[in-house]
Amino acid sequence: MTEFNNLRSEMKAANKLPVMEQFYTLQGEGAYSGHAAYFIRLAGCDVGCVWCDVKESWDPKIHPLKTIDEIVAGALSTSCRLCVITGGEPLLYSLDQLTDALHQAGFKVNIETSASSAMSGTWDWICISPKKFKAPLPENLNLAHELKIIVFNKSDFEWAEKYASMVNPNCKLYLQPEWDKSAEITPLIIDYIKENPQWQLSLQTHKFLQIP
Repeated sequence: MTEFNNLRSEMKAANKLPVMEQFYTLQGEGAYSGHAAYFIRLAGCDVGCVWCDVKESWDPKIHPLKTIDEIVAGALSTSCRLCVITGGEPLLYSLDQLTDALHQAGFKVNIETSASSAMSGTWDWICISPKKFKAPLPENLNLAHELKIIVFNKSDFEWAEKYASMVNPNCKLYLQPEWDKSAEITPLIIDYIKENPQWQLSLQTHKFLQIP
């Protein structure tokens, strides 16, 4: 952990971030599903979900460091002005400079995070997806515009309600089946939402469409 903290300090001083990938696609999940969006996937994660579909993002040392200017230049290469910062776990890093630069370039900036690290950056939309492997910080939960719970088994509904009680009353609530168990879990989610209509269904539509 000390090695990783040193790496973060060096990156902050150099105004750089480890970037696994940047790509232009459609947002596949949650409130912005179907919208054109430019994704910036930062490398590095200390949460370690067993069902994570981007485990190659976990180690920041194997991905290139890019300056804020380089990252923003990539985003500006598209006609889209919605940018989504994801990971890995993006809040491992101070994101103030990145979000400031993206806003100055005319972007609306969203984040997808477990919220298990201190909040940084200025956001237009905060999607918090709590993980059992490392809980979100309580002070982050009230900031969420969107709560997205990945449902892996039936006990996750009770766990979802725990976090729904901790977010602000205007936060949108989503239940999303874990992809590999979607055939089994999706019918359970549908039944649950019919009984608890404050929730909405989120599907990974980008996987059905076979796009990034």
